[in-house]
Order: sequence, then C-alpha cells, then structure tokens
Amino acid sequence: MPAPLLITNGRIIDPANTVDCIGNLLIVDGRIAAPDTALPADVDEINAQGCWMVPGLIDMHVHLREPGEEYKEDIRSGTQAAAAGGFTAVACMPNTKPVNDNRAVTALILAQAKEADARVYPIAAISKKSQGSTLTEFGELKANGVVAVSDDGLPVRDSQLMRRALEYADDHGLLVISHSEEPSLSNGVMNEGIVSTRLGLKGIPNAAESIMVYREIALAECLGKRVHIAHVSTAMSTELIRSAKARGVQVTAETAPHYFTLTDEAVTGYNTNAKMSPPLRTKEDRQAIQQGLADGTFDAIATDHAPHSILEKEVEFDRAMNGIIGLETSLPLSLALVREGVINEQRLVELLSMQPAQILGVEGGTLSVGARADVTVIDPELRFTYTEEQVVSKSRNSPFLGAKLQGRAVYTIMDGRITHRSA
Repeated sequence: MPAPLLITNGRIIDPANTVDCIGNLLIVDGRIAAPDTALPADVDEINAQGCWMVPGLIDMHVHLREPGEEYKEDIRSGTQAAAAGGFTAVACMPNTKPVNDNRAVTALILAQAKEADARVYPIAAISKKSQGSTLTEFGELKANGVVAVSDDGLPVRDSQLMRRALEYADDHGLLVISHSEEPSLSNGVMNEGIVSTRLGLKGIPNAAESIMVYREIALAECLGKRVHIAHVSTAMSTELIRSAKARGVQVTAETAPHYFTLTDEAVTGYNTNAKMSPPLRTKEDRQAIQQGLADGTFDAIATDHAPHSILEKEVEFDRAMNGIIGLETSLPLSLALVREGVINEQRLVELLSMQPAQILGVEGGTLSVGARADVTVIDPELRFTYTEEQVVSKSRNSPFLGAKLQGRAVYTIMDGRITHRSA
C-alpha cells in the first residue's frame, strides 16, 4: 500500500458531490480520507497551488492492441500513455488479434493489466470474431470482467442481430456500444465535401454515420433498452441523439477531441495522421459537436486512441490505416473548450470522469470520502509544445504533433499510487 498522501491548496472540482472549492485532499490506504482525519506521521505532501484536483479521468474508448499487435501498443505502454494524459482508467475495445470474444482473451488482458499504470476495463465483441453473424456469450464475458460489448471498428450490419444484442445485454447488465456506420456508404477515405473534391480523394458522406445512429436509436426506443453511440462526428447525428433524449430514449453518446478541434481541412497535404473513422468533418459539424457537449447531448469525451506504426501510416493516403493516438492530448484539447467558454470546469469533469464511470457502471468519477483514491491534478495554465520526443505511446500517429497546447496533468494518482508526475 502506498504511503499516505496529502494534496494541499488546490481547487477541488467534484461534480458528483457539487464541490468546487480551494482545499486539501488526504489519501490514506488508497482511499479518500475524511477531512478531519488526523495526519499520519509518514504522510507525503504535494502542493497543488494553482492546480485543480479532480476525480481520475476515465477514457471509455481506447485501443490497446494487445494481444496481437504489440508493435503498435501494448497494455503497459498504453496505460503509461493514459497516466501521462491524466487517466486513471481506460476501457479497451475488442478488435485485437484474436478478437476479444471469449473469456480466455479477456483473462489475458486483465492479467496483463495487473501491474498497469491505469485500471483497464475490457470491452468484448458483440458478435463472434466481430463478423456480425452470431452473438458472443454475454453472460460468460460479464462474469469474467467485461463491462460492455461492441464490434467497434466494424458496424453490426444485421439489424435483427443488433436487436438481440440490446435485449441480451440488458439481461446481463452490459452496455452495448455502437460503431455507427453504414458500410455501403463508407468506401471512401475522408469526409465527402469540398476538401475531398479538391484533393481528388473518395469521400464518405455524413449520412453514412447518421443512418446507423438513427437505426440504433429506433431499436433502443422500440425495445426500451439502452445503447451508447461511439465517436459521433456529424451535426445530423448530434441532432438525432438530442431529439431522442428529449423523447426519453435510453441513449448515451460520446465524441472525441479531434471532432471538436479539427475539420477535414487537416487532411490537406494528404496527411495520413488526419485519417480516421469516422472521418474529420466540416466546420459546421465541429460547431454542432461543441454545442452538443455544452447542452448535454453528449455524455462523455473519449479519445478513440488508435495507435498505428509508420508501417500503416507512412504510405499513400488511400492505403493508410484509420486512427490516431489521443490519450496524451485529450485533456489539453478539452481544456481549450473551457477557455473558449463552450463548457465550464464542472462540465469538463463530468465529461471526462464522472459520466464515463456512470455509463460503464464502474467505480470512479468522484472524490467522495471512502472512494478509491483516483485523482488527477491538473495545471490548467501549463503551456507546452507536443513533440514526438514527448510521446509516451509506442506509436506517433497524431495530427497534433508540433501543436502548442495549454493545460496538463501534473500528477496522476491511482489507488493512492502516483502513476505519473510531470517533470
């Protein structure tokens, strides 16, 4: 058990308990201690003046690549990147090699995560091998530590199978996470529009995402079951989710920092580090995503951290793999929304910590007395340039390399243990 830890003079932001004040935080035996607890003799101290103390950040959508593609990322390097970004927990998608569609793969992930620098929550496949034909054994997977199911990376094409997944998952208390994409419309390589025309690249229309978002909402509404929509990128999808919530549909949704920060203009020059699925959209879509974060349409910010080596990225644009790394840039990019007045500090913590915990049904997202001591200490004023030399992930596929950013996790604490401290 780590030594007791006292964090002093920081701004405590804990939306779960409607707390926003300057104060101290005491950690004893890996738990948040009551304010009136006598200080242990061997307590270590961190002066957090000018910093925020928030519940440990939780990323509910990452790709750790283990097992099968450890040359891109593994659980150790991925959780080190998570800790460097302020995350104390991540939920990893099942599109590994082999696919996490059975308890053996789940057990391997959890075994590898025992000494990790962030808590790892496995997400299993909806269908066997993510092929969209036969459901996996949800009950067995849940019993072995899975927190959700998704065929992320691929949509569930068969609407009847998706219906059964929503019903079966509800029986076992599992969340279904939808990769919403209509495959017949998604055979392009970037957003369909002026930029794709200028570059001579085949485009993917907004409707490719929104059609499937509508299907998931329609199924959830018909069945009275819950569904979570991953990596939303379009204005149309945002409005569909907003309208569904107003009707009482049990739908939650996430978006990613690249969708509220960049547009398809980032692809100019055939930049493969700006190639992802769904693709970067237009300025109007970006504005709609920001509005959705502000008004509660979106429940979480998730990175969709997708490491790829130069073997997959330093190739012709058409051949490059989709995806970017995001664990180390999510916090500063999200903090920019606070500085710009899009959201406030409490909303930021809800999106990055409290609500991901609630959606996944896992511990965290609070600084309540007795809770696990998962804490992120943030310096919102710290300015830095994000360089390749600073990247902790094994991969370097980020469109933000060279960007001047502001705000960073200076301490990441999991179960009372410091997993990252800023140099």
